[in-house]
Amino acid sequence: MASSNAYAPSAPELPESFGQQQYDGENRYSYAYPSYQQTQQLSSSSGMFSPETHPQIVRSFESADRDRSGFLEESELRQALLLSGYEGISNRTIRFLLFIYKSPGDSLLRLGPKEYVELWNCLAQWRAIFDRYDRDRSGKINATELRDAFFHLGYMLPTSVLQLIVSQFDDGTGKTVDLCFDSFLECGMIVKHVICLLSGID
Repeated sequence: MASSNAYAPSAPELPESFGQQQYDGENRYSYAYPSYQQTQQLSSSSGMFSPETHPQIVRSFESADRDRSGFLEESELRQALLLSGYEGISNRTIRFLLFIYKSPGDSLLRLGPKEYVELWNCLAQWRAIFDRYDRDRSGKINATELRDAFFHLGYMLPTSVLQLIVSQFDDGTGKTVDLCFDSFLECGMIVKHVICLLSGID
């Protein structure tokens, strides 16, 4: 049966600092948790989580913040995401996320509680999109599935542009490139940013 186009998910918003960052390098996850209400402030190593923050986010942050600095650096962010159900995210993608989500005023590659919550929610939305278009449940997105995902997000990309994007993740074997979640995440965030720039949207 043909799939309906009535439901078109939207790509999550990028942090305001996205355009200001310069990047040159390299249990099944349950998508979006509902808003969590409680009467008392959640205790945290930083004391900066709002009462509405879901406990899973706070727990993963605090467990990974080994030095109790109130920030997550590269290895700590990798551990926090692992605790949140994201296995196998590459070092390249971890650094990419740090560049994008770190506070623009911070000279160090690290995330505080506010930035981590933004990242966590963004990942949940991209994961839902990934799973929706990974129709063969292979754990990877092929070129056709990627084209369909971008199309339904409102991104009309020529085949040549799509091929160019996918080629950036070529492993050098010359085989057809299928994107795992972290590569799809990078593609999606980059494409959204480019489309926003071309549309004159900050």
